[in-house]
Amino acid sequence: MKHVAPLGGTAVQDHVALAEIELCGELMIAASAADEERLSLESIDEVLKVAEERAAPAG
Repeated sequence: MKHVAPLGGTAVQDHVALAEIELCGELMIAASAADEERLSLESIDEVLKVAEERAAPAG
């Protein structure tokens, strides 16, 4: 049995999946603009704003 979206325009969005897709897009843009063959771990952290997340207070 196939599962299909109900008619009537009620779209369910997976916000986590959408955020992951956006981050992947940011990484692809950074990789295509990079001079080196691969992004360094530091570059990846910068694109994903990992340092900002670590510095932000929890809560």
